[in-house]
Amino acid sequence: NPKIPNNYFVSSTDKPCENGGAVPQKMTRNDMDGAIELFVNAAKRAERADFDVIEIQFGHGYLLAQFLSPAVNDRDDEYGGSFENRIKFPLEVLGAVKEAVNLPIIVRMSGDEMTPDGIKLPEMIELAKVLKQNGVEAVHISAGTVCSTPPWYFQHMFIPKGKTWEMARQIREQAQIPAIFVGRINTFSDVDKLQKEYSADYIAVGRALVADPEFVGKYLGEVEERPRPCLACSDGCLGGVKSGIGLSCVVNPLVGNDLFELKKTDSPKNFAVVGGGLAGMEAALVLTRRGHKATIYEADKLGGQFNLASLPPNKESLAKLVEYYKNILDDYEIPVIYKEASEEDIVGKYDGVILATGAKPAIPPIEGLEEYFWAEVLEEDNLFENRKVVIIGGGLIGIEIAHKLAQRNNYVIVVEMLDEIARGMEMIERAITLKSLDNNENVRVYKNTKVTRIDGRKVYLEGERNEVIDDVDHIILSVGMVSYNPLEEKLAGKIPVYVVGDAKKVGKAKDAIAGAFEVASKI
Repeated sequence: NPKIPNNYFVSSTDKPCENGGAVPQKMTRNDMDGAIELFVNAAKRAERADFDVIEIQFGHGYLLAQFLSPAVNDRDDEYGGSFENRIKFPLEVLGAVKEAVNLPIIVRMSGDEMTPDGIKLPEMIELAKVLKQNGVEAVHISAGTVCSTPPWYFQHMFIPKGKTWEMARQIREQAQIPAIFVGRINTFSDVDKLQKEYSADYIAVGRALVADPEFVGKYLGEVEERPRPCLACSDGCLGGVKSGIGLSCVVNPLVGNDLFELKKTDSPKNFAVVGGGLAGMEAALVLTRRGHKATIYEADKLGGQFNLASLPPNKESLAKLVEYYKNILDDYEIPVIYKEASEEDIVGKYDGVILATGAKPAIPPIEGLEEYFWAEVLEEDNLFENRKVVIIGGGLIGIEIAHKLAQRNNYVIVVEMLDEIARGMEMIERAITLKSLDNNENVRVYKNTKVTRIDGRKVYLEGERNEVIDDVDHIILSVGMVSYNPLEEKLAGKIPVYVVGDAKKVGKAKDAIAGAFEVASKI
């Protein structure tokens, strides 16, 4: 709309967030009328398109929330200052929409913006009372803002589950208006709890439906099979959208390919799957669903390196994925043989083999490097306290290790050759983790620097930091991974071979699952 400059709206780009989205004070009466027109026209289109309900966004730091929030709205006219003034423009929008269409109206609102001077629950209770008086059918209660507190806005795994539920209960009880409960509702037990303990009027399920579109049907018992778990990691959904790739999901390789149908095979075969990490388990599951027989060979334990993914701070939810695969392998009675598969185990006994043997840590040629940890230091039996540690490599894994060790009161020095750290880390996790490290006086991060030599407890550095670190207790390596695929050459020409996951190309969990699905769905 030419009446309203683009920067008046908080969007998915970063620029509107540079000033916290503080735009209400810039809007003239003409601008405000233009915004109302946009809302009205959108509502009319929704009605023509046979939508049943219209939800108006009063939360999350978007335009109407910017008028509501005392942290952003510093107007000195009738639309700023007091609560009664700050709600005027949002109510004007609501009134115009109600007059334009004959659909029920619900309102999305942040029960708390989780910022010091922002929207707080007591005012939102009062707003809900006003909304009820103005004919709103229900309020949809979330938290946070897209600019200032995105972990709350996206209900990320790093924030506690259930805070928004409590806000919704208080607003419903005190304003006497139906409330929609939302916020990381991604397990059957969440739904049960909301019904039994919160007597929820309505329950909004979001990303759980990205991870598994049949989540509701499975909960109701209308679809048989356990649901794929949403990890609340935001890596595929938010990360995919922000990167420009589009909506995706770590655990669901079919997101964005809704028309795909997994077809039963006309010629069932017997496959060996070597490696029981995410790629191997996904491959075995898909093969079995298609009517093939699959047997997994695993030298250690199911889950592979992803068993370590849930060990850094605040990432406990990731453990649900390995648990899911273990359980569904049992459901489908897929056998697992716990041994390191050899050529003799495979050739002549199977019709084909999928190699999902994963990756191993890369070992840099550093003089004197003899004793070191890798990510297995995150396991409880390996953790230590009050030690001086040098982490070689400041990528995703190195920074996660630093975060964990810093919480154990260790003195941590991260040495990274490049000028960037935490590469590949999901953006919300990255922001919170790096802020935590920046605020910890026992953590040092040296960029554009490399370790050239280790002599006992001395670590020699070159680059931006040319110095010697004394009295080092432990060295931890985190300089990347290299594919581990010892069987492909031995099996070539003797049996059809397919390579998936890190064994083919080192990547993230999403890549391993998607690649395994693609291969297993075609052979």
